[in-house]
Amino acid sequence: MSAVPPAGARRVAIGVGGIVVLLAAIDAYVVVTVLVTMVGDLGVPVNHIERASLVVTAFLLGYVAGMPLLGLLSDRFGRRVMLQVCLAGFAAGSAVTALAGSMPTLITGRALQGLAGGALLPITMALAGDLWEEHRRSTVLGGVGAVQELGSVLGPLYGAAIAAVAGWRGIFWINIPVAVLAMLAVQWTVPGGRPAARTRVDVVGGVLLAAGLGLLVAGLYNPDPGHATLPSWGVPCIAAGLVVIVAFAVWEARARTRLLDLRGARRGGLFATLGVSLLSGAALMTTLVDVQLVAQTLFGRDSTGGAFLLARFLVPLALAAALGGVLARRLDERWVIAGGMLLAAVGYARIAAWPLRAEGVAYDLGLFTVPRVDADLVIAGLGLGLVIAPLSSVALRSVPALQHGIASAAVVVARMMGMLIGVAALGAWGFHRFQTLTAHLATPLPIGVSRTEFARRLAAYLAAVKAALHTEYSDIFWATAALCVAAAVLALAIGGRPAPATAAPAPAEADAVT
Repeated sequence: MSAVPPAGARRVAIGVGGIVVLLAAIDAYVVVTVLVTMVGDLGVPVNHIERASLVVTAFLLGYVAGMPLLGLLSDRFGRRVMLQVCLAGFAAGSAVTALAGSMPTLITGRALQGLAGGALLPITMALAGDLWEEHRRSTVLGGVGAVQELGSVLGPLYGAAIAAVAGWRGIFWINIPVAVLAMLAVQWTVPGGRPAARTRVDVVGGVLLAAGLGLLVAGLYNPDPGHATLPSWGVPCIAAGLVVIVAFAVWEARARTRLLDLRGARRGGLFATLGVSLLSGAALMTTLVDVQLVAQTLFGRDSTGGAFLLARFLVPLALAAALGGVLARRLDERWVIAGGMLLAAVGYARIAAWPLRAEGVAYDLGLFTVPRVDADLVIAGLGLGLVIAPLSSVALRSVPALQHGIASAAVVVARMMGMLIGVAALGAWGFHRFQTLTAHLATPLPIGVSRTEFARRLAAYLAAVKAALHTEYSDIFWATAALCVAAAVLALAIGGRPAPATAAPAPAEADAVT
């Protein structure tokens, strides 16, 4: 690489890197508040919302597949070049998404956005490694990771705000000039040049990871959930996906050049951390998608109203993320993580037990009452937020300093994999549950009956559909609570923080002791 620039230039460069990471992170979550509107405009009715699941999973699949492989390409071609290539790809994917007139085009655009956007985080982390000395690098990496997490808070609210003014397509049109400005900023601020040694890239590992995850998603996607949870090709696809994932693990264990090289890491604690990150990711994305669906299909809110409801979860999550960092410095991280996941499990259990008209229910606390919907979402958000900083802290202390960037990226990859597989699996099961509950219902027609009788039948039909949706959401949140309990148990395997090493006494001091 070229000479390390002055401190001010380094801060500007990493600040620009943080902005592009935030841009991609926001787009990972931006559709959850406008998903119903998006697919409705493309002809997908609410009672077939399962067809919209690929809008979410396509982005996540591209994000997870692109993150490690394209990140490593920056070692060969340089950080500046790859940041600009990825921003250009992100802009192209945004244009395809904004112009989409059909579901396949929309899904293609989202996948391209995810593929390009996923690489921005590891490239920026690698840039931090280039620009800062080892003893100061962790702080910079923590800041970049915090920006990534901020996307989960801002994304749904940002999407609802832009859609309210410019429609859902406006969300993606805005990405194009923003990406162009980011490319110019990268050109002016990020140092050029390439690493001194040309790094080999683990293409085989990247292909195996992408293929394995793609097969799992394909096996879990069921366009007709009325007959079974999985499609006819589901079991073979899932089996093949698991085989490919195992092949990826074997390859990574034996390959000279690895996609996620964690040699020298304390494996037990790190793998438990990645497992908790995966489970928490599944809970997070399920919440973002299903709370919005509850708001629009049960509570009768529009996308903006759904965003305000979701804010009851997101704002506490952000506040608890900061609190989790403070607690992790004073307490053993595993107890903070386990406690946070158990608190989240309590919140999800309360959400799963919501009555059909939950908005009219409140907790009586004596001096005042608190709406039940708000309180339960706050509890779930606080629980999930508490684990964010401790998970990153454990990952960083589980590896040598030179691998901090890889470890930080691995935590994000695990969370995104949890989001991808969790929303696909719980969605497939939930959609089948809904179709089973409504299979006996016949849509009333205004033929051969009086207007009054038709209105009565229609009201009864809509009430039955709403009751089925309520049961579906309840089951999904019970499953989410179970995932959080499993994550809390897994957190206990992380192990305690190692005791600080004490320096050996100087020879004179040793003589004095004897």
